[in-house]
Amino acid sequence: MRTNVNIADDVRQFATLYANAKGLTLGAAITELIRKAQRTETAETKTPQFERSFAGFPVFPKLGRTITTEMVKKAEEEDLD
Repeated sequence: MRTNVNIADDVRQFATLYANAKGLTLGAAITELIRKAQRTETAETKTPQFERSFAGFPVFPKLGRTITTEMVKKAEEEDLD
């Protein structure tokens, strides 16, 4: 689809450099950059769901593995060696 748009000179220059570096047309480069921005924006707008502890403090959701006291002690011992 052909569309005319007005963009700032610095944005056009960036898109042109990006297109040349990737071997794309200017239109394809702009499309790719906008799609990348959409994915990033979608990822950033996902709000983590926080729960509250019995005392009312926010509790972060568990991600990855749990770090235990033993793991911390081992890391401290290795750091001292």
